[in-house]
Amino acid sequence: MRKSYRVKKEADFQKVFNQHNSFANRMFIIYKMEKPSQPHFRVGVSVGKRVGKAHDRVHVKRRIRQTLLEYKPQLAQDYDFLVIARPAARDQSMEVVRENLVHALKLADLLK
Repeated sequence: MRKSYRVKKEADFQKVFNQHNSFANRMFIIYKMEKPSQPHFRVGVSVGKRVGKAHDRVHVKRRIRQTLLEYKPQLAQDYDFLVIARPAARDQSMEVVRENLVHALKLADLLK
């Protein structure tokens, strides 16, 4: 995913996080903030140390980014959102991660 689609700065993360507009399931927490003036969505991915060692966290991040890339045309375009992985996402297959992330995105009303 291109850099223009990512929330990278700590200040931007905090703005979205402080909106307290969160949705969660067993594997993911999604925070969202509406930004109607921007041309496309931006996403921040966070996988904490509780998920596992560095290679486990990178593995989970890659699966999250791949799922978001697959569903990119169906995502709401006027939002910034954060995807935070819970420890349950560590040892799951791609299909399980995809199902749970899509479920969380639907809960957050980000997926058409």
